[in-house]
Amino acid sequence: MAKKANQLINEKSPYLLQHAYNPVQWYAWGKEAFEKAKKEDKPIFLSIGYSTCHWCHVMERESFEDEAIAALLNQHFVPIKVDREERPDIDNIYMTVVVAMIGQGGWPLSVFLTPDQKPFYGGTYYPPSARWGTPGFRDVLLSIHNNWQKQKEKILESSGKIVETLDQRSREASGGFELNADTLENAYRQLKAGFDPLWGGFGQSPKFPMGHSLSFLLRYYKRTKDPESLSMVEKTLEKMAQGGMYDQLGGGFHRYSTDREWQVPHFEKMLYDQAILTRSYLEAYQATGKKYFARITAETFEYVLRDMQFQEGGFFSAEDADSLEPMDEGRETKDDASLTPHPSSLEKKEGAFYLWSDEELHKSLTKEEYEAVAGSYNIEKNGNADYDPHGEFAGKNILYQKDIAPPDGAEKFIQSAKAKLFAIRQKRSRPHLDDKILADWNGIMIAGLAFGSRVLGEKRYLEAAEKAAQFILKRMYKNGQLLHRYRDNEAAVAGTIDDYAFFVYGLLELYEASAKIDYLKEALRLSREMVKLFWDENKGGFFFTGQDSEKLILRQKEIYDGAVPSGNAVASCNLIRLYHITLDDQWQKILDRLFKAFAEEIAARPSAYAQTLWALDFVLGPAMEVVVSAAKEPPAHDMIKEISRPFLPNKVVLFHYPSQKEARSLYTIAPFVKDQPPLAGKPTVYVCKNHACEMPITDLQKLKEALG
Repeated sequence: MAKKANQLINEKSPYLLQHAYNPVQWYAWGKEAFEKAKKEDKPIFLSIGYSTCHWCHVMERESFEDEAIAALLNQHFVPIKVDREERPDIDNIYMTVVVAMIGQGGWPLSVFLTPDQKPFYGGTYYPPSARWGTPGFRDVLLSIHNNWQKQKEKILESSGKIVETLDQRSREASGGFELNADTLENAYRQLKAGFDPLWGGFGQSPKFPMGHSLSFLLRYYKRTKDPESLSMVEKTLEKMAQGGMYDQLGGGFHRYSTDREWQVPHFEKMLYDQAILTRSYLEAYQATGKKYFARITAETFEYVLRDMQFQEGGFFSAEDADSLEPMDEGRETKDDASLTPHPSSLEKKEGAFYLWSDEELHKSLTKEEYEAVAGSYNIEKNGNADYDPHGEFAGKNILYQKDIAPPDGAEKFIQSAKAKLFAIRQKRSRPHLDDKILADWNGIMIAGLAFGSRVLGEKRYLEAAEKAAQFILKRMYKNGQLLHRYRDNEAAVAGTIDDYAFFVYGLLELYEASAKIDYLKEALRLSREMVKLFWDENKGGFFFTGQDSEKLILRQKEIYDGAVPSGNAVASCNLIRLYHITLDDQWQKILDRLFKAFAEEIAARPSAYAQTLWALDFVLGPAMEVVVSAAKEPPAHDMIKEISRPFLPNKVVLFHYPSQKEARSLYTIAPFVKDQPPLAGKPTVYVCKNHACEMPITDLQKLKEALG
């Protein structure tokens, strides 16, 4: 019998559409659901997840597709589904609540609300019946229904106090703390204390990439010349790229490692991880000159451009961890970009797209290729996933390397084997692709590609970054303001501080990679709009939601770095760059107030705020302004290339072409460049360090010396 669709069938979100045929009568977040809850005097069950979330799929299969559980939800609650990637404003609020209630968070997020959206109980994944010390979802539903009937006034009072406490906390100002060089030192010591000297990374397991922390350590190394900080970065980047956490055939990084040794990943692939980690690998390449780091970067970019780029520009959000096993190839599936009902999660397994049996490898490769791959990638007859948290990898092999360099004579066989295996894998049923385009995640991907085009000298990366930026500028704007999500020919949801800050970051990197003044002008315009919409005039810092956003129960401010750094953290990096580009004190004053607003929080555990410490490191200096001045565009490529070669994170680059009409726009933005012309018709570079300018440079060797 054909399943009947619920109201989610009219939504754009891939995650909501995945639940459109559940027997649960889901509502999307909105007025209709809230009015129903008030009219029928029912609590709201709010379920938040995302389309590539493994445990979200599990809870759907176990509970939301269960007729009996669905009947309980439909009878006693108003069930609402939210895609946390589409509505990060909603997710941030209720995740904060659940973490405060139970000490941890995650997805799926399960929260119970009063009809006026105030939370009173919450958790994450619930099994249908009690197990592993977790209460069963049926029992939770019945208990909350009974309490709502008998103790509603207490629940309403409690929910009001929860909101009041969180609102007060989000608006508190720092109490006289100051961020300084000691803050950087303390962050380094904390990261060092948690470092795994054998396998790299921080802690034991699970292990997350923490790319912004690695980039902080590179900045600390640049500042102090402490060899241990550089060693920590190199060890981590090498071990991650050798492990199963890195896709050895197709490039790109999986979400995290379930084990200490980076061998058994959670196979989901997120756009933001590719963006953040390519920055870390590129900076490590600049700092060390090791071509291995450049190679991993290039392979990751190839994955993004091949599998994650929308044909009109822009980048998709994620690929799922789960897919049909290879034995199911050729089966008719609707799990594609149309996102009509997908095959049941029962047919899917985590990592199925990426795993190999020993028998399959034998059949697919020549004897020499098999031996080279087996020796270099730890292939075992009965499978090599020693750590298999959910028993899904039995008899299968995850490709991970023993060493960076293969044994002598094995390289040519490894390359031919990888090409064959990649071609075979491409014919398998692919993991679900979440094809929505998010302004914030695209911003950091644009930044990564633009930066990569400079460091690696690859024009295609710049072209892809520009195409994505133009897509956002054309399709994700409304009345001069940025929108958060695009999918299926619709842009919607008011932009958050993350959208503005991350996209400005991308535009600033695009300007330095392309020398096109329009990107710099747009970065400044958006930054002014960002201050107007999000800045807290009373306490400092940027609110997560803008003046133009939907009014929710809380308006929060965040500085903490999660898997993705906060909008305030990225904004702080933008602000210090804008100050050095324009020498306009307004940007420095805003940054000073931002630091003061969060200083107490950061000082308590600075290693958790690595991206903000990038900005602090820049503020403390030495900082550098570099102006490339030439009679016409393009100037000497050797000089541009030299500026991008060394690891100099605390610098800005401006391009001055006096004969072009764009020069007038540049003089408005950065008036000081008018006094920095090309000398004797030669391309000339002006280097200023800590507000002191050196002699103009027209010689490549002298430029190398000036840059250090």
